[in-house]
Amino acid sequence: METLEEFYKRKFDWIPDNLRKDIGHFNIFKLDPFIGKNARPIPYARRDFYKIMLVIGGGTVNYADRVIQVKKQALSFSNPQIPYKWENTNDIISGVYCIFDREFFSGYGNIDAFQVFQPQGEHLFELSDSQVEKVSSMFKKMFEEINSDYAFKYDALRNQVMELVHYGMKMNPVRQSGPESRHASYRISKLFLELLERQFPIDENHRQLQLRTPSQFADQLNIHVNHLNRALKKTTEKTTSQIIADRIVKESKILLKRSQWSISEISDALDFKEGTHFSNFFRKHVKISPSKFRDSST
Repeated sequence: METLEEFYKRKFDWIPDNLRKDIGHFNIFKLDPFIGKNARPIPYARRDFYKIMLVIGGGTVNYADRVIQVKKQALSFSNPQIPYKWENTNDIISGVYCIFDREFFSGYGNIDAFQVFQPQGEHLFELSDSQVEKVSSMFKKMFEEINSDYAFKYDALRNQVMELVHYGMKMNPVRQSGPESRHASYRISKLFLELLERQFPIDENHRQLQLRTPSQFADQLNIHVNHLNRALKKTTEKTTSQIIADRIVKESKILLKRSQWSISEISDALDFKEGTHFSNFFRKHVKISPSKFRDSST
């Protein structure tokens, strides 16, 4: 995972004096020096910070196991849980982005609660020309604020970040929370999904899946497995086993595409007792073998 220190070293070959984890960090940059033919390569990796970026021009984005083609211009949101990489950036004309860490919002709410920063949410939005104008004006306000002498400018910047977050969420509206959100089934489902997602991504720092079966999750949540199944079926229309399998398939694809691990190592990391069990599982859900999937991704 790339840290803020590594980001500054890679991008600018310097580290700011105010990079203090105890108070949080925020900064904003123009994209211009790092695009087009002179662009420096960007590693496919997770970062330990959040990033909101406006890109003018086309390119290809690898988000986890998805590849998204940006045709003209886009607003993107990235978070520490999801690895990503921009490719084919020769057509990018300009852009701007802000970065901040979790501590920047400490005491101001949970930034991970917003859909654009959740693993299951949408993270990239193609923009119209009028939407680009609107988003550009938001970033312009950020530049003006961070360069001001206002004593509470970072409070104002938090509000401006949230304005961008809500703008993105309105482009992909979700069902509003109502009485059902307070129902026990909703709460159980939310806790289960948080527990599931906490195990990913699998990487050098976190090499082993710990919870694999519905009963293991039920034990962690201190409820009966049938209760968990009913809650998830009601809120997601999927069984516990289906949700777990879907997430393992997604992680399998990421590891096969992006890691240097052998298929046997991937199988072990995902807690399959035998390599053949992993191969059969992957073939069942993806319709091809892990080795063929890896070959097709090269």
